Amino acid sequence: MNTERKRTMLYWAIPLLGAAFCLWYVKNATCDVVYSDYIRLVNSYLPDIYNPKKFFVPDILTRIPINYLCRIVNVELFGFSVTLERVLGVVSLGLAGWVFGSYCICRRVGLGWFALLMAVMFSLNKWEMLTNGSGWSHFFAFACFYYHELVLDRVWAGVEKKGDRVRLMALPWLIILGTSGPYCAIYAVTLLLSYGFCFLRGYQRRRGSGPASKAWDIRYLAYMACTLIPLLLYIWSNSMAVEEHAGATGRSLGVILAENPTFLVRFLLKSFAGMLIGGEELKQWMEAGALSNSMCCLIGLFVVCGYLLALWLNLRCRLYETTLMPMMLLVGGGLNHVLIFASRYIFEQDNYALSSRYALQFQVGILGILLTFALTWKLEGRGRPLVRSLMAVFCLAILLGNGYTTYRELKKAPSREARFEEKAALALEIPYMTKEELEARADELECIYEYRKGVDQIQKAFRILLDNHLNIFRQ
Repeated sequence: MNTERKRTMLYWAIPLLGAAFCLWYVKNATCDVVYSDYIRLVNSYLPDIYNPKKFFVPDILTRIPINYLCRIVNVELFGFSVTLERVLGVVSLGLAGWVFGSYCICRRVGLGWFALLMAVMFSLNKWEMLTNGSGWSHFFAFACFYYHELVLDRVWAGVEKKGDRVRLMALPWLIILGTSGPYCAIYAVTLLLSYGFCFLRGYQRRRGSGPASKAWDIRYLAYMACTLIPLLLYIWSNSMAVEEHAGATGRSLGVILAENPTFLVRFLLKSFAGMLIGGEELKQWMEAGALSNSMCCLIGLFVVCGYLLALWLNLRCRLYETTLMPMMLLVGGGLNHVLIFASRYIFEQDNYALSSRYALQFQVGILGILLTFALTWKLEGRGRPLVRSLMAVFCLAILLGNGYTTYRELKKAPSREARFEEKAALALEIPYMTKEELEARADELECIYEYRKGVDQIQKAFRILLDNHLNIFRQ
């Protein structure tokens, strides 16, 4: 086996090892029991999983249709297993790793850089998403996002494969309307900006300001339409959805900022900080007095500086002339921070930005930074030691921060598993509790099952599972 083939196999093997590691973590940190959002899902869709009335609803395009198919398979073949959906989430994370492997092979990104990318990809800063199986389709959606960006990158670079242009037209329909849910907003905006750039840059080249090999291509307008139309359909469907936000204050952003002008800055900086060191760790340090709010914001500012350095390198080295993916990742990552603020400022808690559930979105930008550094490391050569030093410091900080977060999460795995076992043991009793017993233990049950919309709903869900021998009650 020649050296090149061995090297290629490593780019496919490392994501497999990462996925195996996450599966091992899931096995040791969870057990198979319904909780949290699954309570709502059971009450809404079980046991009649084939009922078309539950699918053909006014906001059908926001319901992530791929989940309906998964739910049918899960109930029929696996007895409604939460573990199955956790596994699907990890597998989807592995698919995302393979997309980056394909890109790095094509761009001849060094194995060390690729290993660093995968260390971030499979970091346990996403523990909350990994352990909550209902979010498996979000992992799959991001794998699809990365794949679409890879296809566009190939077309722009002039190394497209057969069928790539058809994929550019079909993928947005499948991804936006089939699997991405609310995550489609940043995906679509990033694509629209990228297509607009490709179209305008191609027009400039046609007029003689660039290589003739990449002339003006009007087809980018068609790709934009194929992204914009499904996005508008999603927005239209979402306008008919009824959303509830427990804990929201109901005050407008203007009122909040007038009363607390630094809220926006603190929220955003903390959201960036959580990608260097896990948000849960940062919150625990602040609660213990070991880390101040200002220091947490400084950590976030450090990550912002990494974004700015990567953006500057993209522009100075003109990476966008040959590859768009690093810039798309940077734009998508930055916009995700803005999106989370826009959707979560209603709770008026800046520490909300440190939640592990957002790490999947925020890591997009970190991957873009690292990919930019990998592609420009040699271009910088020895003539700019300061720039290379800054890149090295940032990469080392990301590696150590994510490594520490993963280490701490592994230490917490037994206690997380113990809490899931507590859920499982109590679940066997809930269907038989009287109304008085439920009311007496309401706060306890809502806390244990992370569901605060009524203990009657919790009991209803477990009675459905009991009657149909599903999940914790399957035989």
